[in-house]
Amino acid sequence: MFYTFMTRVVRPILWVLFRPRVIGGENVPDYGPIIVASNHLSFIDSFIIPLAIPRPVTYIAKADYFTGRGLKGRFVRWFLTNLGHVPVRRGAQRAAMGALEQAVDILDNSGAFAVYPEGTRSPDGRLYRGRTGLGWLVLASGARVLPVGLEGTEKIQPIGASLPRFFGPRPTVRIGPPMDFTHYDDLAPAKARRAITDEVVETIQKLSGQEYTGVYNDRADASTPPAG
Repeated sequence: MFYTFMTRVVRPILWVLFRPRVIGGENVPDYGPIIVASNHLSFIDSFIIPLAIPRPVTYIAKADYFTGRGLKGRFVRWFLTNLGHVPVRRGAQRAAMGALEQAVDILDNSGAFAVYPEGTRSPDGRLYRGRTGLGWLVLASGARVLPVGLEGTEKIQPIGASLPRFFGPRPTVRIGPPMDFTHYDDLAPAKARRAITDEVVETIQKLSGQEYTGVYNDRADASTPPAG
């Protein structure tokens, strides 16, 4: 019921407010397990991507979002919980792996699960090296990866801004064809995790047009487990 409300009421409102350009929407599978992997420029990314993908998408979210106090804190917790978001605490390896295991359950039930391979938002608009939790998830689930390149979301809500700019610059969402990684089945797991992650990030870079740094983004508010 909540997701129906989101798609019929909230989604059209957000579409008018943000007016995203979607390129490659035909690449989104109608059904089956899929890992949505995107670059990360802004807090608003987790709202923009679901606008471009016409099926439920579950995210990993910082545990802090689920522990806020007051009316706003309760609303955020209710909102994220009803969307099926998975809380994870940055720096807690056991919690990170637990979140990835929940992601496997979602994918085993033909769901769509979204991750940011960089781990957190880019501080300067460049693309950072991917965390191999993505590769672990691919190997554990056997799901294909849907690469997404975002452009312009940092202009809607820059890091540090408490609210987005409605009716501001239009973001672009470029969606590539699903990526299959069965060709890594015979590779040692650690090497396969690294190779899968690097291949996905390279594809995201081609979609987003960002400069690639080749190093990890070590900002403290990472929102995707670094597992693996």
